[in-house]
Amino acid sequence: MDNQCGRIGAVIARPLYLKLSVATLLGAGVLSSASVWAQTVTETTETPENTVVVTGVKASLIKSLSIKRNSDQVVESVVAEDIGKLPDNNVVEALQRVTGIQVTNRAGGEVGTLSIRGLPDVQTTWNGRSIFTASGTQVALQDIPSTLVRQIDVYKTRDASQLDTGIAGQVDVKSLRPFDFKEAKVSVLARETYLDPAKKANPQLSAMLSNRWETGIGEVGALVNLSASRTKYRNESVTPGAMVPFTSPNAAEVPPGYTPLQRITDTNIWTPGTHAGLPSAAGSTLDFNGKAYPYYLARDAVFQSDVEGERERPAANIALQWKPNSDSVYTFESMYNGYRDKSFNRLLFSFVDWWGDLGSNPASTITTFPGTNIIKSRTVNNVYGFNSGDYTTSATDSRIYALNGKWNVGDRLRLEGDVAYQSSTYHTEFTATRIDRVAPSINVDFNAGGGNTAFGFNDNADLTNASKWNVAQFYDNANRNKGSAATANLSGVFDADWGALETIHFGARFDDRKASEANRTQSGTLNRNLASLGPEYSSTNSNFGTDISNVPRSWVEPNAYYIRDHIDDWRKMFNATDPNFLTTDKLSLQKTFEVEEKTSNLFLMGNTQTELFGNRLRGNFGVRYVKVKTDMTFYKVDATTKSVTPSSASKSTSKFLPSLTLMYDPAKDVVMRANYGETLRRPNFGDLNPVLQLGDDVSKVGYGSGSGGNPDLKPTRSKNLDLTAEWYFQKDSALYGTVFKRKIDGLVVGLRRKVHVDPANDPFRNSTSGGDHTNGYDYVINSPVNASDGTIKGVELGLIYFPKGLPSLLDGLGFQGSFTRLSSSQNVPDANDAGEIVAQLETPFFGVSNRSYNATMAYEKGPVSARLSYVWRSGFLAANEAALFANPIGIWRHPEKSVDMQVSYKINDNMSVDISGVNLTNEMQQQYYHFGNAGNAQTTNFGTLQIGRSVSVGLRWKM
Repeated sequence: MDNQCGRIGAVIARPLYLKLSVATLLGAGVLSSASVWAQTVTETTETPENTVVVTGVKASLIKSLSIKRNSDQVVESVVAEDIGKLPDNNVVEALQRVTGIQVTNRAGGEVGTLSIRGLPDVQTTWNGRSIFTASGTQVALQDIPSTLVRQIDVYKTRDASQLDTGIAGQVDVKSLRPFDFKEAKVSVLARETYLDPAKKANPQLSAMLSNRWETGIGEVGALVNLSASRTKYRNESVTPGAMVPFTSPNAAEVPPGYTPLQRITDTNIWTPGTHAGLPSAAGSTLDFNGKAYPYYLARDAVFQSDVEGERERPAANIALQWKPNSDSVYTFESMYNGYRDKSFNRLLFSFVDWWGDLGSNPASTITTFPGTNIIKSRTVNNVYGFNSGDYTTSATDSRIYALNGKWNVGDRLRLEGDVAYQSSTYHTEFTATRIDRVAPSINVDFNAGGGNTAFGFNDNADLTNASKWNVAQFYDNANRNKGSAATANLSGVFDADWGALETIHFGARFDDRKASEANRTQSGTLNRNLASLGPEYSSTNSNFGTDISNVPRSWVEPNAYYIRDHIDDWRKMFNATDPNFLTTDKLSLQKTFEVEEKTSNLFLMGNTQTELFGNRLRGNFGVRYVKVKTDMTFYKVDATTKSVTPSSASKSTSKFLPSLTLMYDPAKDVVMRANYGETLRRPNFGDLNPVLQLGDDVSKVGYGSGSGGNPDLKPTRSKNLDLTAEWYFQKDSALYGTVFKRKIDGLVVGLRRKVHVDPANDPFRNSTSGGDHTNGYDYVINSPVNASDGTIKGVELGLIYFPKGLPSLLDGLGFQGSFTRLSSSQNVPDANDAGEIVAQLETPFFGVSNRSYNATMAYEKGPVSARLSYVWRSGFLAANEAALFANPIGIWRHPEKSVDMQVSYKINDNMSVDISGVNLTNEMQQQYYHFGNAGNAQTTNFGTLQIGRSVSVGLRWKM
């Protein structure tokens, strides 16, 4: 998702993040658990007598090693050390110490993004079943409360029996069931988390009740698990705008028709979005009608974002199990997962490129970085700026219902059947009110130290004076996305015992997935003094960014809370100045597309075992056949008549996906694996919609922006090779490593082209912020295409070690750590205005750190359980941004790290208390522009986000 921090249009009309949002704990549904025959019908959870039972952090790590050792695939696991007690508050944070996992986008008190070996395309499943949010293909794992989870498995390789999608890997989240316990169990958790910089305390409550009974119809079990949390957060960021060229400050070096330090917007002079970037050496020139003139590079704007938000996550699952005899067991599960979020973004934005009032000596208004033509600091008079009160509410309700049965048919055949239905809806509303003014003067230092931008106005006091501000534009948008799926699955295992062939696995799966999206958008201009509307329409923040840099700490905004609470009155004000601006009773959402995707799967797989040089050699080989038929309907709305024209498209694809795993035990406690498999990434439904979504030319660069999908997109295919070795050198310790390579064909990348939109189809024909739309207008459209191939490869090393024979006080000390080295490359097509590919560039994958590591010291002694963790990843290419007008466009992240801790004390057999902290060193998230030889962290710093730290205290009771 674009986080286009350099421009106004991205702030006002950007796509909203699809969050997993939900509602009540009642009427819930459960997600199912289709276990992949890791357990048999006759499994038991009883612990042998005279066994030393290990608990706490050490128990969790030992169980994860056992899963890794006994799996055919390359798998990492996080196991709850007690009922619903993962070592972190959500699933993503629990995974950040897993070998090969990288996390980023920390904000609002939590991690936002997870990748496996640098790739974010993760197949998410709950108890083996695919789950999604609304019209998307994935689910936000951070929305799954850790208290509902007993185990998380990360599959880096997959065999033919597993789902084919997700080229990064699969994350399977396993929930609790009543047959996991020998008797009745009750668990209650209360937690309070304090977040900085919000300086708010936030509650989390969860409760689980489970029991099992012997009855006349067999054994019966029931489990109910509830969770609810609330988080009040604050995100603070300071960002300089995009880098663009300006004329020289010296009048003698200025081209005809220009003034000193005027922004150069003529795309015949230079081409925005050039991947190599304009040269930044002092004295660099551009060609103006055959004559070279020097230019300077500088940021066009600065802005601050102060987001105050509150989110709630209710969740519930139930599980009913029935075991009528030793040869069958039935499980009904239902889960409801919810997310609610409302946020008020107080945005302060100011241009710093206004020309025409720089005094008699423009050269005195700037300084440059030594040896470059890049402006470090400048003073601009009579500069235009605006503040924007952006209010976003979003809600998601996701439910799944499933029935699973397992049967032993005779002595050699085991069958498993599973049917499931899930539905998910997502609704969001976004309103933004701009107030603007012309400030007498602004002083900016684009890098005042540490990559932080500092700036201030000569009338800072007026920033909080409502009478100095004019109410300008109002943006009023909404989206509603829906998704559902009905899935049936039948699989089996036959004990063949035919020489080396031990078992045959087979199965069939059918899935009918439906998705739709609808939206609405409108904008208008009021032109009223903010103070004249009354004090209730104004809001002022305070104490902004005290840990970042010298910037304004307080400014006035339209009161987004009050406006939303009185939205109909607010819309009527804009309707009075523009009758085309609709009021509440006339607003409706227009469907943009509908998709139905039917998927059929068949798989056949065999497991073998023999001896090689006197040692055990095992094999797992199979093939999965996938057929996908997609029917699509798209809706185009006429901007003038509002009439709707539907169009349809259909496509069908089929693939054979082979897999092969060889496992060899060359010595006692040593396991080696070689795995080859193929996986797919299907196009996002939204990327298939060809109807253009246009954005206004708010930056006044001479063209708008837009996007449009491509119904001809094909699945991306990945061929995956893994070689692993594991040495279990003592009972509860292991050293392991992996060498891997992913060759990926048909990656989806955006391709830009310029199109001319006639007035009838131009939603901004009446806009006052863009140019003249009378005869239509130009828009640069970004569309997805299968035009890139790539390779990612790397090495992983991991260690879990609990030393023996330590002194009494240190007995129970252990270590968990891992290191990952990655390299990646992909070709990126470069197109001309007509959308024709004219060059191929090579770039790393987005989000791939070349190096990452984590280290955890664990301690387990008596009633005390503790861990101290350090997680680090090197800098990485995060995105390309501002390609419509900027230079350069690659945005890189600085290295990221986090120091976390947790200490738990067992008061008695039924009660424990724990204290935990995340990002204890209060790290920030920073970015900078860089591509090829252009840009670096010093001269092209891009933005700073204050992440903040969190501290939690929890009390757990069980019996």
